[in-house]
Amino acid sequence: MTSQDPPGETHSVARLSRDAGAVIVGGAHGSLAVARSLGRHGIPVWFATHDHPITKYSRYVERSFSWGGPDHERAADWLVELAVRNGLDGWVLFAGGDSEVRLIAQHHAALAKAYRVASPAWPVARIAYDKRATYEHAATVGVATPASFYPRSRDEAAALARKFPVILKPTVNEGRNAFTIAKAWRANDRAALMARHSEAAALVGADFIVMQEFIPGGGEAQFSYAAVWSDGKPVASLVARRTRQFPVDFGFTSTFVETVNVPAVEEAACRFLEALYYDGLVEIEFKYDTRDNRYKLLDFNPRPWTWIALGAAAGVDFPLIQWQIAHGASVPVRHGRSGVGWCHASRDFVAACQHIARGALAPTGDVASLRRLVFAAFAVDDLLPGIVDLPVVLGRVLSRRYPILAPRGSGVARPKRCAPLLP
Repeated sequence: MTSQDPPGETHSVARLSRDAGAVIVGGAHGSLAVARSLGRHGIPVWFATHDHPITKYSRYVERSFSWGGPDHERAADWLVELAVRNGLDGWVLFAGGDSEVRLIAQHHAALAKAYRVASPAWPVARIAYDKRATYEHAATVGVATPASFYPRSRDEAAALARKFPVILKPTVNEGRNAFTIAKAWRANDRAALMARHSEAAALVGADFIVMQEFIPGGGEAQFSYAAVWSDGKPVASLVARRTRQFPVDFGFTSTFVETVNVPAVEEAACRFLEALYYDGLVEIEFKYDTRDNRYKLLDFNPRPWTWIALGAAAGVDFPLIQWQIAHGASVPVRHGRSGVGWCHASRDFVAACQHIARGALAPTGDVASLRRLVFAAFAVDDLLPGIVDLPVVLGRVLSRRYPILAPRGSGVARPKRCAPLLP
């Protein structure tokens, strides 16, 4: 129990945790934050992964497992058998990554008989998993998105591009290759666009590419709405800004995030989620477009996000709240406070140095204004993940740049085309 927990929650958490824990499947720093959140309240945590190992080093993970991963043909059966074999009735199942969300969503009914599932079934999860569906739903409920096109060939892409630069993204995050790992490629001219489209099509297939307008600005123009929803309503929420990212100019991951008060982001996110009658953890990313003064939706993530630990520091412990809701507990509605920061130190050091070199950041500018700062891997009460984080990050960066160096089980694979989505 922490000082941030509202009165009356101590007894309910302690009573429930004697009977039920949580299984986290996949993920990296977001899954680590989930394990710490629950473990600090005496809730037993088990972790299964085939990819990023950092969570298994946490003192709050009682047992860890290696498994075949969410793409294995018997993956859902393995999860059911884990619960049956170990008497995990009533335990909450968390999906740590996009592929795990897909797996659990597509086998939701079977898994819900063995666990209390903390992620949505396929009709909702598909809208997050497939960016085409994400943007179609946003348009239906009147939430702005970047102008998006779905060219089937590089020539069609070149014909559709009216202004450069443009962005290419995979419509689904399936498999690990240069395109899905980067999350987005920028093309500054027609020749680059044609070359990039051909490369992306070879990796994921032409049907799984979206071309978008480029919205000016870096990480400081990106905002997220993060929350736990229950029965179509928010229970706990906050808005955060991606103050820095890595790489600096066009990042695939946040390195420094801080909570802010931006009602327009919250309003757009709530409109998007209310139409889905949403339940569970969620993060929705937006980018502010100064050309028309609108926040435009980029991504919809129904799972723990990288900086989810920021919630507890801001007064909304998202994993714990989700675990309580899964057990039918009554949780008061609350909103996270502004001025709290999260940092992925091993990557943010490089990003901050680049900003300082450009004169865009004072060496102590961010931290001085914050009420509190939490870290992606380092924690005083859980030191080992922070110790192993730097070599793990370095190894993954090198393997992304030089795939031949990737060790077996690292998660870096040969190019893989996306499989057709279920209806």
